[in-house]
Amino acid sequence: MSRIGKKPIDIPPGVTVAISGNEIVVKGQKGELSRSIPPLVGVTVAGGKILVARAAKERRGSAMQGLARSLIQNMVQGVSKGFTRTLEVNGVGYRAEVKAGVLYLSLGYSHPLEVLLPKGVSAKVEKNRIELTSIDREVLGQLAAVVRAQRPPEPYKGKGIKFVEETIRRKVGKAGAS
Repeated sequence: MSRIGKKPIDIPPGVTVAISGNEIVVKGQKGELSRSIPPLVGVTVAGGKILVARAAKERRGSAMQGLARSLIQNMVQGVSKGFTRTLEVNGVGYRAEVKAGVLYLSLGYSHPLEVLLPKGVSAKVEKNRIELTSIDREVLGQLAAVVRAQRPPEPYKGKGIKFVEETIRRKVGKAGAS
């Protein structure tokens, strides 16, 4: 039984929700998002709240109810507030810069790496921090994972790209001859 799926989603002021068939469209001051709803789930809008209900009384229907509710909640939050993901670049000579929708990374390779920013995602670089902003949480998380994968942090010196809230477990190096 889905506990998250049963919770209603509050619609903040300035956000409109339209449902047609199995498609939901959420519009707000930051933009517009649309997504298809899984067939085992029914979505209704009533009294400033979005309710997600199971269409089938089976285990998969319960799982889809919780998933659909979380995805719709992320859409509503994205068009009203937006999402931000911050990465930190650590290492001597490691740099990042944004030019015309492309994130250029100098990470100790023989060539600079280029990461194209998807539509709807903006990036800002200040010193050694990369701040990615978008209304779509799924696209933002995927882009942050791609950027981090260019040079994951290593455990000995902590060099690489990491999320700001991430802690790197450090290892001790070789023990000297004694």
